[in-house]
Amino acid sequence: MKRRATVPARLNIIGEHTDYAGGLALPFAIEHKLVLEANFDVEEYIGDSTVVELWKAADGPPASLTVESDIPIGKGMSSSAALCVAISMCIIGRTESLDCCILAQKIEHEVLGTKCGLLDQMAIVFAKKGHATMIDFNSQNIEYIKIRESWKFKLVDSGIHRTLAQTDYDFTINKCDRHVNEESKRVLLACHASSNQLGILLNESHESLRKLGVSLPAIDARVKQLQELEGVYGARMMGGGFGGMILVLVNDNSVLPEIPIAHSSSSAFLEELL
Repeated sequence: MKRRATVPARLNIIGEHTDYAGGLALPFAIEHKLVLEANFDVEEYIGDSTVVELWKAADGPPASLTVESDIPIGKGMSSSAALCVAISMCIIGRTESLDCCILAQKIEHEVLGTKCGLLDQMAIVFAKKGHATMIDFNSQNIEYIKIRESWKFKLVDSGIHRTLAQTDYDFTINKCDRHVNEESKRVLLACHASSNQLGILLNESHESLRKLGVSLPAIDARVKQLQELEGVYGARMMGGGFGGMILVLVNDNSVLPEIPIAHSSSSAFLEELL
């Protein structure tokens, strides 16, 4: 038996550092993909050592594991979550399952040391093309929000590579609570916002993340530079922080023309191969 899991990356419009605190987020899947092929017709574990370790942590049986991916690593686009979701899908044998998300989170915690919430996993597994997924992490309910044609997002590489497992988050409870409450309100406002309104919310989100302590002066300076660029509605750091991509909402493709507009993708899917 062989299984092949194809898993997209994700872009988070707004709602950062809210998933582990019962807040809201508004991500959507994008066209970068990771593909994991698992051949169960073997009697040993074959593949990259980290992939095999994750597979074993998920209680996967002996298999030959091959991975191909064009998701940038360490850029806040859920490369590690995509791998863990693909492993979970191939072992469980189905998609669109909260169990798959929870297993993927578990092995990422145990093996990769990233104490992540469920944003990436749920964004990947429950994606719907042309829509963002508003996730309530208190109830784990989802609501699909149509992505407006006027919302044109680009991802600008900050040039700073980060490893979340090595990051020491210096939060205080009060700072975290305030951010989650305010960020969740921004998520609700974003669902029906014009481009101009959404841009303001993105700028406010970045400032809140800066105060939370998950940004860096170099990223703040680049974000400010982008925010002030003609044709940009708003910009913020994206992902766990301390590096990675900057999300930029632009008027049209003539703004930052060297960078493509990010397009939404369908959810992860699983194939049974003969």
